[in-house]
Parts: sequence; C-alpha cells; structure tokens
Amino acid sequence: METIVSLCKRRGFIFQSSEIYGGINGFFDYGPLGAELKKNIRDCWWNDMVRRRDDVVGIESSIIMHPKVWQASGHVAGFTDPLVDCKASKQRFRADQLFFAPVVVDGKTVAYVSALESERTQEALQEAAETLKRKKAIQGKLEPVVIRDMTEAKPEEIDQIPSPATGEPGSLTPPRSFNMMFETYVGALRDASAVAYLRPETAQGMFADFKPVVDTGRVKLPFGIAQTGKSFRNEITPRNFIFRSREFEQMEMEFFIHEDDDWAKWHRHWIDWCKDWLKSIGLPDSHLSEYDHPKAKLAFYSKGTTDIMFRYPFGVQELWGIAARGNYDLKQHEQHSGVPQVIFDEVSKKKFTPHVIEPAVGVDRILLAVLCAGYAEEELKDEKGNVDKRVVLRLSPRIAPVKVAVLPLLKNKPELVAKAEALYRTLKRKYNVFYDEGGAIGRRYRRQDEIGTPWCVTIDFDTIEKDGSFTLRERDSMQQRRVTEAELLAMLDQQVY
Repeated sequence: METIVSLCKRRGFIFQSSEIYGGINGFFDYGPLGAELKKNIRDCWWNDMVRRRDDVVGIESSIIMHPKVWQASGHVAGFTDPLVDCKASKQRFRADQLFFAPVVVDGKTVAYVSALESERTQEALQEAAETLKRKKAIQGKLEPVVIRDMTEAKPEEIDQIPSPATGEPGSLTPPRSFNMMFETYVGALRDASAVAYLRPETAQGMFADFKPVVDTGRVKLPFGIAQTGKSFRNEITPRNFIFRSREFEQMEMEFFIHEDDDWAKWHRHWIDWCKDWLKSIGLPDSHLSEYDHPKAKLAFYSKGTTDIMFRYPFGVQELWGIAARGNYDLKQHEQHSGVPQVIFDEVSKKKFTPHVIEPAVGVDRILLAVLCAGYAEEELKDEKGNVDKRVVLRLSPRIAPVKVAVLPLLKNKPELVAKAEALYRTLKRKYNVFYDEGGAIGRRYRRQDEIGTPWCVTIDFDTIEKDGSFTLRERDSMQQRRVTEAELLAMLDQQVY
C-alpha cells in the first residue's frame, strides 16, 4: 500500500485534502490523472448500467434531502457504528474493528491482548499472547488464542482488555452507538427545526423519487433506477487510504421486481453482472470472490445479501454489495409520507409495492482496486545486459486516464513535430491524449507505463518519407508495429468503449 500511495502522490492521482494545512483525516483530492481515472470508471458504469440496458433509467437526486427521508429509512435512529473510547489516549475505535483475546495458560485466563483489525489480526494476537507469557515468566502451556471483537466483550472483561493505544488495560469504555451522519442546517435558523443531513448513501434518493419516475419515465417492471454521486459518513476510524473515507462517491442501482417474481434469480443475475463488469474494466477473476451474509446477521426485511470481495494488499475486503431488500424501503416511505408507492398490475388488476434488488458500489474502492491489481514492477535487460527497472500500471484501455501518448522521435525536426501535432489534435477530439517531446524515447515510454497509458505512438522519419504510418508501442508486451492513422482509430474505437 505504501508503494501505491507514493505512486498516487508522485504522479498526480490522489493527494491528501488540504495538505498544505496539515491535511484532514478521511478526505482526499483527486489530481489530474486521478480525476480522469475516476471519471472513466463512473462513465463506464453509467454507459453499461444505464445507456446500454433497456430496463434501467438514471436520475440525479440532491445531496441534502428532507430530514424525514432519513427518519423513514431508519438512518436517524439506526445508522450507527459501535464506538469504544480510550480514556487515557482520548483515541476512538470502532468496536467491530478492535479485536481481543484471552491469554489462556493451562486452562486458566491470565491476561488479555488486543489488536486493531488487519490482514493478520489472528497472528498478531497470538504473537502478543506469546510475548506476554514470556515477559511475565508464566509457566505452563499456552493455548491458541480465540479472538473476538469488542462488540462481543462481556462487561467483566472490558477493564482487563488493554487499549491498543497504550498497551495497558483499564482505559477502554464499553461500546456505545455513534451516528455517522453529518448534520447541517438549512436556512437562517440554527435550531432543531433547521437540522438536515448530508446523505450517507445515494439509495434513498431513488426510493424517494420512485413515484415520479414511474409517473413520467414510461417504465415497466422489472426496471431499475440508477445514480452516481457523493455520500458522506463520519467514520470513526478512516483507514487504508481511500478504501474507507468520510467523503466518497457511490454508484448504486435499485432494480424493482414484481412481488411474486423470483427474487433469487434476479439476485444471482446482478451478482454475475457486477462480477463481469469488474472484469471488463481490468480486475482479474483471481482477485474476486463472493461472501454471502449469514441469515442470522441479515436485517429482518432482507432476503439475502452477497458481497463481491476483492483481494487488496491489506486483505480481502468488500468491494460491491448486492442486497435483496424486499419492499421494506418503499413501504417505509409510504408510511412516513402518506404517499402510496405502488404499481398497478395489468394482469391481476391489483396494486402492489414492488420488491427491490440493490447493487451498490463505491467508485473510490474500485479505483483503489484497479490501481492495486494493475501495479507491477519489472526488471528488463537491454542489449548490453544492463538491468533496468520498469514500473507499469496495467489499466484497462476502458478506464486508463490517458489512452494514447503521441511522441515525435525528435523535437528539433519540424516535419516530425508537425505530423505529431496533427495526429494529436485528431485524437483529442474523442480521447484524452498526451503529447510528449521531452527526453529520450525510452524514458518517455517509461513515463507513460507508470501512469497506465495503453499505447504510445512514435512519429519517426519513416512516417514522413514512406507511407505515413507510425510506430505503435503496446504497454504490457512492449511490442511495436507499424500502423496507419485509420488502423489506430479503428483499434481505439473497438477497445475504448
């Protein structure tokens, strides 16, 4: 992760927000390449989810909605994370990300150890238990640690569990609820009547706009409503770079089906669609897996939830959640607003509330995933046997920030520069293209490899003196071939869609 973060800052993908003032935790700015990459991911999703399907329409709802929306959805009362305070260090931790284990020797608990969640939590707690036994010179057989998170701690255990901030027991508080919505005020007053919230998800906008879409959109079941946009959550412990932040962008879709339809069939359809889409933008199947939420942990209204997981450098984590939510959301908004959220069934001549399948994903998590999956370091040998290191981002042409780099072989030859600039202007009409005439051609290739540019075009003397073709260099294989302008445009049209 340190390598990825360094690359993002060095090449202008992602910066810490307000860094000149020391930064603000949980917020990030996207630089020129990062903004382009993020936009490409968003546009690919929108094109495939909305424009290329006949059964999904798109909307854009406001970030601040009527506060009753969040009362109806349950966010005001229940959008909470369990919070644990360390009274000594004044630090806060999410209880479900703070793990502990009793140190058991010869069947007797002699102490406790704790650790924050990581890809090796189990190993860290086992090592801590062994260290504690050795330092305290405790005789006997140490049993393997059995780990739990702080939401499972018994009252009598809490005072014995050491804080990860100090390493000493006695300073952790029992878990308590912490609402993650950001509050604000609408209008001139600053009292309870003016309280509003920054949305913690985009989904409720689609439920709140369900009736106007049905009334105006000429839609028929089954159909979906999709949108992208910013969401805000006051995370207790933002971590892992942009994976868990306080301001993030979501891509969500609510797919409405008949109450008698086979929800499991549609649920499986959208799981498969989402996995295929992730692979279409370059994520390898080997890094993807599925996690089905156990029935015991599902909300009472949920029929089933499956997460598509991705293998990040810090462990396997949720990337995309696909939930079968029944008709709970529409029913809640109907109850709180008094406005029926129903559809008339022409066959049965009855009105009913549709059920919904919800695929929801964060743009930032996808962006981090493609950076992690695409990053590689290679050692190459030249003709003299010298070893050169190549850093390459193997980004799909669909989402790569720069599609083509146009490089005149020499910058002091007007005829080469003129031809290169003409091609550059042609490509710029449709694609984000980079023009570079500074430095040796090999060094220019390396610069483009590091930012994920799939192709480099070199204008050389054969371009001028022969048939007008130029050298096309492919990023991953580094193979080169001669192509014409027409062949280049046809290839881009096919691979950048």
